Amino acid sequence: MSNPAPITSSKTRWIQLVVGVICMIATANIQYAWTLFVPEIQTKFGWARAEIQIAFTIFVLVQTWLAPIEGHFIDKFGPRWMVAFGAIFIGLAWIMNSQATTLLGYYIGAALGGIGVGSIYATCINNALKWFPDRRGLAVGLTAGGYGAGSAATILPIAAMIESAGFQQTFMFFGLLQGSLAFVAAWFLRSPKANETKASHKLVQATRDYTLKEALNTKLFWLMFLMFILVVTGGLMAVAQLGVIAKDLGVKEFQVDLYFFVMAALPLALMLDRIMNGISRPFFGWISDNIGREKTMVIAFTLEGCGIVALGYFGHNPYAFLILSGVVFLAWGEVYSLFSALAGDAFGTKHIGKIYGVLYTAKGIGAILVPMGNLLMEATGTWSTVLYTVACMDLTAAFLAIMVLRPVLAKHVMKSRNMLDGENAAALAAGRMQGARPA
Repeated sequence: MSNPAPITSSKTRWIQLVVGVICMIATANIQYAWTLFVPEIQTKFGWARAEIQIAFTIFVLVQTWLAPIEGHFIDKFGPRWMVAFGAIFIGLAWIMNSQATTLLGYYIGAALGGIGVGSIYATCINNALKWFPDRRGLAVGLTAGGYGAGSAATILPIAAMIESAGFQQTFMFFGLLQGSLAFVAAWFLRSPKANETKASHKLVQATRDYTLKEALNTKLFWLMFLMFILVVTGGLMAVAQLGVIAKDLGVKEFQVDLYFFVMAALPLALMLDRIMNGISRPFFGWISDNIGREKTMVIAFTLEGCGIVALGYFGHNPYAFLILSGVVFLAWGEVYSLFSALAGDAFGTKHIGKIYGVLYTAKGIGAILVPMGNLLMEATGTWSTVLYTVACMDLTAAFLAIMVLRPVLAKHVMKSRNMLDGENAAALAAGRMQGARPA
């Protein structure tokens, strides 16, 4: 008997995507609103800001490095239980912060938050990959964009409540609110059933589901891992050092007059970062669904590399600084949609939680390498060296995308199809032999 024709549940999958975005929005403020609480914590307890910010570092490390473990449980238990689990932990993290009176308390809160955010982030990304094999770039981009832009609607209410009711009460209120929202939304999530989705007819995609061990034994996985490290490290260096770079370029305090409002160049650039970062993920994801991941990577990585070179050369002009920093952030945020979508294309979705979890640790490696930017600046005495190094990393990744990734991916997909045909033939032969045996 032939397999039933694929049934694409269009309405259902878009509902799944919306629910996933809601979950991501509910988790975003642990990362993006933290900066509002730090001065208040410092004022109340008198700790050094560097000591308080260790909590943020703990959050990032836990959220990143536990991704492979979370991926294992996503594949095993499905999206509902994992998001519900993560929702409980993000609620606990905010509640812990509302009650903490020691640095250790905030560090524990950060670790709980890292577990919660990591569980929800990884689950929603993986669910988008499974529901949208024909539009993975767009679906993952919208989901990741929900996390990147999720704080936009709540930053002002959080800041207002801190001002009126104090930071501890704000931690408690928004922890309960956001944890409850994600917990309720979790029960509307599910994975697609067999034959409920269909593959893309525009992209090169494997037809076989790889295990983590099989994926790790391919050249393609390690090529993607290397490219991910190159791009994410460069982007994190640029983001982490933007304030210092703006100061050294002499544009940090420059008042930009846009007629309807006046704002210093640096905070305006940071605001543009949020906007461009949110736009880039679905935008480049959508492009990749139509022209391919490799070509989109070449465009984005080249744009970022050239933007960073131009930032180093023209950044002394405050208006050029604003425009070029916006270009850099626009071309950087897409890494979180392109690499996850490519992983689904290359290795299937049955074990994508574990596979992308390991691939995502490239961000953790990039975060560890970020301090090298300071060392390089101290050794050379200029940020231009750092910016040109970052640009070289981006352009190297662009070169690898078109010259190496494209043929390696094509060869990998052809091999996966041959392997699937062989496995199906062996299974059919085994079935015939079993049916031919005497009772």
